[in-house]
Amino acid sequence: MGIKTYNPYTPSRRHMTGSDFSEITKSTPEKSLTTSLKKNAGRNNQGKITVRHHGGGSRRKYRIIDFKRNKDGVPATVRSIEYDPNRTANIALISYADGAKAYIIAPEGLKVGQTIMNGPEAEVRVGNCMPLEKIPVGTMIHNIELHPGRGGQMVRSAGNAAQMMAKEGKYATLRLPSGEMRMVPINCRASIGVVGNGDHNLISYGKAGRIRHMGIRPTVRGSVMNPNDHPHGGGEGKAGIGRPGPSTPWGKPALGLKTRKKNKQSNKLIVRRRDGRALSK
Repeated sequence: MGIKTYNPYTPSRRHMTGSDFSEITKSTPEKSLTTSLKKNAGRNNQGKITVRHHGGGSRRKYRIIDFKRNKDGVPATVRSIEYDPNRTANIALISYADGAKAYIIAPEGLKVGQTIMNGPEAEVRVGNCMPLEKIPVGTMIHNIELHPGRGGQMVRSAGNAAQMMAKEGKYATLRLPSGEMRMVPINCRASIGVVGNGDHNLISYGKAGRIRHMGIRPTVRGSVMNPNDHPHGGGEGKAGIGRPGPSTPWGKPALGLKTRKKNKQSNKLIVRRRDGRALSK
């Protein structure tokens, strides 16, 4: 999918870019595969804001994506490639031979009319889904399960892919987009190929309004607040934060503090962290 530019008839238009949607073949979603999406503007059941910078945004329907891909041995035909406002990747509408329809993450190179299949008997071809034990070493994969039958949880955003590095015993070793090397149970499933819409990260929004349309509210720096609003606030002019390190609005350490639990159960499955170091036992 390409990137389009705009004539600079306003200052914000000058640097604005957007997707040309050249891969999209259908503009309206399949009604049976959509559901309403309720907004809560980052508030909990007491009406208190628990997640900042959420609110507003365009109304949108949620597309029900089949992350499990567990309809084995039934060929499916790709009916359309569609835009999904809830994720960076495009989605594909597929129709199984028995009449059932589903949405899947659209990998790069998937075309309308192409036949795909799920299950151990499927070929190693873009769009097919199969257990890791059936996937050759070196293959690029996405939509990877962490627990058998739970559905794909890793590598689902635009342009991403993991690579199968090795298979040994009950585990397959994968190199994730972050650079982390991780072992995954070999009976987990994954889809073949690289997630499509790889140019998504090249889009320049150009103006604040486009971010507001996405439901993201403004972020204000702590250093421009008052002392009663943020630990970084106060002082004359451009003052330093006055602390040993950056803090959250509630006084907790921020920016660089390691938050992963030392005794997390999945630590034993991480061969190498994304910073290149082996995880300490």
